[in-house]
Amino acid sequence: MNARLVWVLVLVVLGAWLLWRLAPVLSPFLAGAIFAYLLNPIVVRLERHGLARSLAVALVLVVFVLLAVLLVLLAVPFIEAQIVRAAEAFPGYIAWLQERVLPWLKERFGLEIPAFEPAQALALLREHWSSAGGWLAALLGQAARSGAALLALLGTFVLTPVVMVYLLVDWPRVLIALDSLIPRRYAPEVRAMAREADEALSAFLRGQLLVMLTLAVLYSTALALIGLRSGVLIGLLAGLLSFVPYLGLILGLCAALIAAWIEIGSLWALLAVIAAFAAIQAFESFWLTPRLIGEKLGLHPLAVIFALLAGGQLLGFFGVLLALPAAAVLAVFLRRALRAYRSSRLYAAEE
Repeated sequence: MNARLVWVLVLVVLGAWLLWRLAPVLSPFLAGAIFAYLLNPIVVRLERHGLARSLAVALVLVVFVLLAVLLVLLAVPFIEAQIVRAAEAFPGYIAWLQERVLPWLKERFGLEIPAFEPAQALALLREHWSSAGGWLAALLGQAARSGAALLALLGTFVLTPVVMVYLLVDWPRVLIALDSLIPRRYAPEVRAMAREADEALSAFLRGQLLVMLTLAVLYSTALALIGLRSGVLIGLLAGLLSFVPYLGLILGLCAALIAAWIEIGSLWALLAVIAAFAAIQAFESFWLTPRLIGEKLGLHPLAVIFALLAGGQLLGFFGVLLALPAAAVLAVFLRRALRAYRSSRLYAAEE
């Protein structure tokens, strides 16, 4: 084997191991880089209108923070109201479970599942109060450890915007520095690959976000029109979880069917929920996703699931957020590698 190839493989393995070991530290830097990448086109447009880059970055940051605060101020009361409505309907869910589901399970499968009674839980707690102290101590210890993890998470949320601002200000210099590291003989090919990856990634991120928001609005509107008290909350969750293939559809449909049966209790409500989800799913599959993302940029559902699991395993919460953008870029490189392989002498049939 070529000695140069061996050294390259060794460096790749060491680099992968180092990234894996530094994953908790790298998370805010990766997240900051993603946000800087998303906001950089706006900064570039402001520069073209005569603003200095530092001033353009400051203006974009102020607008970004104001929009985030406005979104929180508008969304939190609305979501809180939806949660309150769902909590008000919760006793009806418990009654439906005890009066219909448990007797049906007993009659059909012979399962004896005791009904939940708050008084029984209180009596059980009083009976084992002495041993509850040990459990409470363990729980407090776990809470303390979780508090440290929470502080680390808050530190990450504080560090991410700092990284984003520094990268936005220095983005042109970063690109020049990276370009200077490319071997000159491979520079045109690497630049072409970077441009293709940039186009794919920007289109994928914008399209995926628009698909999620559109589905959230459609699901929420349809369930609210059917008459579900918690329909808006279920629709929002179904739409925002749609970045995982079929997850938002399955969870949203199951939750909406249960809510329709308990709150309305008629066959037409169940059929209306199924028809609404089927129509919205067909609209998303045949028009929305191909139009906003494009079939060329779309990832196979198995690839999406694997990317999310791998990102969560390697980088935790931010790994899940960064998994799909990284998979979109990797798909571009794999397609170019596949085209190069099929045009190579290795793939060609022997003459």
